[in-house]
Parts: sequence; C-alpha cells; structure tokens
Amino acid sequence: MSNQSSGAVAPVGPYEPPYYVAVFSTVRTREQDGYRETNARMEELVRGVPGFLGMDHAQTPGGLGITVGYFRDADALAEWRRDAEHRAAQERGRAEWYESYTLHVAKVERSHGFTRGARSSRGTVAD
Repeated sequence: MSNQSSGAVAPVGPYEPPYYVAVFSTVRTREQDGYRETNARMEELVRGVPGFLGMDHAQTPGGLGITVGYFRDADALAEWRRDAEHRAAQERGRAEWYESYTLHVAKVERSHGFTRGARSSRGTVAD
C-alpha cells in the first residue's frame, strides 16, 4: 500500500535526495489479535511526523511482509523511533505478532520514477 489515499495502487514517488528509508521486513505469528488496529494507529501517527514522506507495503503469499517508510531526514526518522506509542507497539510486536523481523535504515542518494501514460511523470529526480 502506498501513501495514496485515492485507493489507487502506486509506489511512493521519487523525492529529491538525500532522504532516508526504513525497510521493515517481517514474518508474523499466528497470534494477530489487535494487530490490525495497532497497525492503523501507527500509520496515523507516522503521518503526523514532520518530514515523513510516505510508505509502501507489500505482503507475499508465503507470509513475508515488507514496509518501507520514507523520511526527509535523520531527525524525522529519529522522531518516529522515539514516539512513545510506537515504542509500545514495538514491544507488543516482539511479544505477540512477529516470529522475526529486520529493520534496515539507509540514506537514499539516487531516486527516479516512471508512470506509464503520464504526460509528465515525476521522471528522474536525481541520477
């Protein structure tokens, strides 16, 4: 799922580098009570972080989930990491919802995009 509210499926578009990504890959447990509600609350909260740019999410049929959060700078990412509700959700995730997860944080140095049929796609932001 992207940051688009219109219901259209599309990846988060390119931004002018540098910016940061947090790639959260998960395998969930069978116990998912409260997960959906907490996930919706986390999406609501992160959207309020100044410097949050958007989010992509994908789930494989085999159960691997990947969420990529995009942040303008390291300060925005740090603010999200320190959020008290987010930290509580992380603890609950380790206790109940995740068999395993990994988090990768990276600074983006190059970003471009393409949209079929768009007269002027966002094109290359930086090569």
